[in-house]
Amino acid sequence: MLAGAAERGMRAGLVECFVFIAKQAWACVFGALLLAVILAARLWYPEDAAIARNDFLTLSAVALQIGMLVFRLESGRELWVIMMFHIVGTGMELFKTDVGSWAYEAEGILRIGAVPLFSGFMYAAVGSYMVRVFRMFDLRFTRFPPVWVTTIVAVGIYLNFFSHHYIVDLRWLLLGAVVLIWGQTVMHFRVWKRVLRAPQLVIFAGVALFIWIAENLATWGGAWLYPNQADGWEPVSGQKIVSWFLLMIISVVMVTWVYPPRPPERVPRAAEPPPTTRPGT
Repeated sequence: MLAGAAERGMRAGLVECFVFIAKQAWACVFGALLLAVILAARLWYPEDAAIARNDFLTLSAVALQIGMLVFRLESGRELWVIMMFHIVGTGMELFKTDVGSWAYEAEGILRIGAVPLFSGFMYAAVGSYMVRVFRMFDLRFTRFPPVWVTTIVAVGIYLNFFSHHYIVDLRWLLLGAVVLIWGQTVMHFRVWKRVLRAPQLVIFAGVALFIWIAENLATWGGAWLYPNQADGWEPVSGQKIVSWFLLMIISVVMVTWVYPPRPPERVPRAAEPPPTTRPGT
């Protein structure tokens, strides 16, 4: 279909939009399948099943991850990034559930303390999306800050997720640091035949909003509950978008450890014609 598509005009623009949406959907395949399993388990999982629902979700997540590797949707190199997301996410889950930020149903045996093992796969879904987007859209960056600077900010953001329970919350200071550091960064991404660009912070905000929407679906599906949802489901607070925005910083930084940010390719100038010489000279 793409081989015969127009290269100019409105139809060409519609094709680019279609390819963009298709690539985004394909990049989200692991997270979308995991969310579908969570919702299906909420609607149809039998109460008298031989295994607990949380264990079923964990086994399903493992099967999905194996499928991603078997069908070569992810490489071994990308798996390392996803495993880092597992470790970072599980560490946060253990702490946050202990202080009562959110809670899971106390069922099943595939868990660490009060945290079912499938929770780490939800963070892995973000990692899977990030690494696939980097590859599928051939992401390039203009004025991307040094990786060592971004690493310091990412570590500060991660530590603040823990420390704000005991000392002053520095998220707004960290948010200001993010705006200062990434404020001039531009992302270049290839859709099909066109290379588009957008401010990096706008991309971060869009992804954070998308994850917040998925979070609402996941909490409705009973994957976990916030304290205000204990007596009945209600939408997740919009303040969580800021938390997801900051988590995007951690995500991008971890991906850049494996895929160093590259500048956009420069189009070579046309070669100048050789100088004209007169006969006999």
